[in-house]
This record gives sequence, structure tokens and C-alpha cells, in this order.
Amino acid sequence: MPQSNSPDDEQASEAGASADAPLQPEYERIAGDLVRRIQSGEFPPGTRLPSLTALEEAYGTSQTTVRHAIAVLRNNGMVETGNRRAGIQVTKQRKTRRLLWDRYSRPAAEQSTPFTVDGSTPWVDYQLSKRFEIVPADQELAEAFGVEVGERLLARHFVFHDADGPEQMSTSYLLWSLVEGTPVADLANEPWPGGTRAQMASLGVRVAEVLEWAVSRMPTGHEKKVLDLGPGVPVLSITRHMVSSDGRVVEVARPIVRRGPTTVVEYRVRLDD
Repeated sequence: MPQSNSPDDEQASEAGASADAPLQPEYERIAGDLVRRIQSGEFPPGTRLPSLTALEEAYGTSQTTVRHAIAVLRNNGMVETGNRRAGIQVTKQRKTRRLLWDRYSRPAAEQSTPFTVDGSTPWVDYQLSKRFEIVPADQELAEAFGVEVGERLLARHFVFHDADGPEQMSTSYLLWSLVEGTPVADLANEPWPGGTRAQMASLGVRVAEVLEWAVSRMPTGHEKKVLDLGPGVPVLSITRHMVSSDGRVVEVARPIVRRGPTTVVEYRVRLDD
């Protein structure tokens, strides 16, 4: 006859199951609680969190554990810790930008570019810092364009701003033989409504395909300064090739750099039934 379990046996079984379950590290639990408190408005953007000593006492743990928890928030872009006098500051909220799957296929409109459409940025809030120079193609660029190393390219350095400040920076390369003496090579014509695709169309080149690939990484010192990034905030680094209808690469953007925590890349894949 089967023997039933006693209450003591059931409690022992539950205790054994709990012992087998992985425990959440203390620093992750603290980080999660701080995230909740930030998102609830207890610590609004731009304000300071309690000091490390105060957090250590509040959570009843070591300062090392608290430091690990703060590092999680910093790497997620939620707090900044670079200025000792400022303490641990809650990062000012920035609007999340979606890089839409169809952003290059939309028809060009007056006073808009893919950047302004992606961020729903009014033209009056859009500012573009720009610098042009002629440079020789390195091995990677020469292979992409199908030209010899040293071929002259127009390098266009851009920093894209909106009402929140600098949001994106990029360097875009075009064959000098394609744009020399044209309005596309004139710095004064930037920003160009419709962006690079519209510029190519003005030269009689139809862009038929856009290839992009991206990696997440930590910013260089220059990128960190230009995009005003706090310590530990990663970036999304994108490489783009624009390909003409006859199969030629007509533009290489390398890299396009955006804030990692506020950039969402959207894909759509159509599947046949």
C-alpha cells in the first residue's frame, strides 16, 4: 500500500527544491530594485542616487556588491558616474529611435532624411555638423568599390543632432570620379532632402539595394566626446553599402555610430506560404 508523505516530508522536499534552484546574485537583485525605483520616478532623470555608503547600509551588503550593481545600471545607460562631485546621476531620458526596416525605400519628402523620419524629428530641430575631405581608398574601401588602393574618395563626416542633442555620427565615402564638380560634392548643399539615395538619383544613379550590418561595442574616446556618452554606455556601429541597379557599390558609410541603449533596429522578413 503506498505510503503518504507527512507534512515534514513535504517541507523537506520544498527545501530541497529551493536549494537546487539557482540563486540570483545579490548585486543583480539590488540593480533590479534600483531600476524599479528609477522607473517609478523615485529618482527622476538628472537627480542623484544615494551614495555608495548609503546604498551599502540600505541594502545591508558590501560596497563591492553595490559597485557591481551600479555597474549594471551604468552599462545599461541608466546612470552616469564619471564626475565624482556629481555622484551617481540618473541619466537624462532620451527618446528611443527606431531604425525602421523600410527607411531607405520611402519616397523622399521635402525637408526630410531617413534620420529625421526615424526619430520623428522636425526639420527645424535637425542640425547637421559636416566636414568634407578627399582621401585615398584603403584596402577595405578599395575592395568594396572595386577600385585600386589609393583611388580618390570624398569622405563626408557628419554629426546628426536633434532637439535632445547629438544622436548619430558617420563617415560616408563616395567615389570622387562620380561626384567631382557636382552639387553632391558641395558642402553647402548638406543636409540634402532624401539623403544619399536622393543624391545618387541626381547623378543618374539608381540605388537598388542597401546592405547594412551592425555590431555593439564600446565607443572610442572621440565618439564618446562627440555623442556626449556617459561612462560605460555602448554604441551601435553600423556599416552600410549602397548598391546601384547595375551592381556597383556607390556609397560606403563606415561607421555609422549611434547610442546603443536608445537605438532599436527593426527588421521585417516576408515569408512565402
